[in-house]
Amino acid sequence: MSSTKISSLSAKAIVSGLASRSFALDDVIATFVERTKKVCPALNSHVFFSEEVISKQVDALKKTSNPESYPLFGVPVLVKDNICTMDMPTTCGSKILAGYVPQYDATVISRLRNAGAVIFGKTNQDEFAMGSSNENSAYGPVKNPWDLERVPGGSSGGSAAAVAAELVPVALGSDTGGSIRQPASFCGVVGLKPTYGAVSRYGLVAYGSSLDCIGPITRSVEDAAMVFDVISGHDPKDATSLHSGSREIPNSEAMVSKKRIGVISELIGTGNDLDTTHSFKEAVLELKALGAVVEEVSLPEIEYSIAMYYLIATAEASSNLARFDGIRFGHRSSDPTQSLKELYLNSRSEGFGKEVKQRIMLGTFALSSGYYDAYYGKALNAREQLKSAVKRLFSQYDFLISPTSPTTAFKIGEKIADPLSMYLSDIGTIAANLAGIPAISIPCGMSESRLPIGLQIMAPWNQETSLLQLAGIYEKKLKWSERYKPNV
Repeated sequence: MSSTKISSLSAKAIVSGLASRSFALDDVIATFVERTKKVCPALNSHVFFSEEVISKQVDALKKTSNPESYPLFGVPVLVKDNICTMDMPTTCGSKILAGYVPQYDATVISRLRNAGAVIFGKTNQDEFAMGSSNENSAYGPVKNPWDLERVPGGSSGGSAAAVAAELVPVALGSDTGGSIRQPASFCGVVGLKPTYGAVSRYGLVAYGSSLDCIGPITRSVEDAAMVFDVISGHDPKDATSLHSGSREIPNSEAMVSKKRIGVISELIGTGNDLDTTHSFKEAVLELKALGAVVEEVSLPEIEYSIAMYYLIATAEASSNLARFDGIRFGHRSSDPTQSLKELYLNSRSEGFGKEVKQRIMLGTFALSSGYYDAYYGKALNAREQLKSAVKRLFSQYDFLISPTSPTTAFKIGEKIADPLSMYLSDIGTIAANLAGIPAISIPCGMSESRLPIGLQIMAPWNQETSLLQLAGIYEKKLKWSERYKPNV
């Protein structure tokens, strides 16, 4: 099989091909190594890539006695730079963690390795996962493989761009307010945000601890289900992790018949561009053709979701990022005459980027004496109201849908000076994080300027099986990835 064909294979096809000896493990690894060296510089998708580290993993895999028992045997997987890897740096796209190599693997990394996956490097991201465009990285912006002048989305932009460009079939991202789903939409791939707690957060560098989720970015729903099955499940190292079983996904169109799907009216009106609106309407027609009952529903609480998110997430970030002080690891200011207070101040001022500083200051203010109840406390109360409203909707509907993002990928630099406009690009995705429910973005259309458009499907708490099943049936019906490929 040619290297071009291998690079376009799904994770499932790679596992099957290796098991049937259609090609060898060395062929798979060499193909993706060469493609990475060829394409990565144009995308700026990686912050760490080492053939030596990859070779060590492959050598260990070759010694396994029964490769067929490994569900991801030989599958190259990229990992977002905020997930700890003991043989690669983890810098969160920030100067303050430059050169930091953890002494342990995150639980998701251990589970991937135990399943036979090859960790292929670390991907570029918005600094500490704070951003919607991947322009806030200390390593520079990632480019969208569909148009190198446009952003890939954020904060998991490097992961989404790499999967879309066929540098790997699978990457991990993290999602605090849409950071898996929005870049998946912009890059024309599948992005799954699991139920909060379904995947262990142990080894994920925290941004907003009550919101953060790790999930897969792939080119097919089937691959997303495979990876989710490997990385999900209870972890005693994470007190918030859930007990859950296998998520094997049956694929029957009969499953869709009579299912009730709610279209969130607040997310389909003004603010969406014409191409997004058109593609979303086409997706609704496809779901109706499959036998689903699709109706508009109202979720007025979503109007306040941006405000809730940027109070809760920044307050938690203010606390979580206090540990980066230039003492134990990461960047330390080099002035030998400074006091301890000056060391903290200078190290953090030099190490953190502008967006991170803004969010730390906003969160610190929201938690400060005299303002806690007025801001952070009120946001927590509003979050509970949103969760209750979502729960009521799911008592009547099996799924909720919306466009993943109100627009297609915007140009690099277009919104960097307008934070509010940037924040509003996550208006469709934040509610799922606040409510703790699973959500997925899958491609549903293409704009006139040949940019991908994503459909978001949300399901009740801990219902990834039915979510993936519906997404897989829709994907099979649309055959989007067979019709469109990026130019890189």
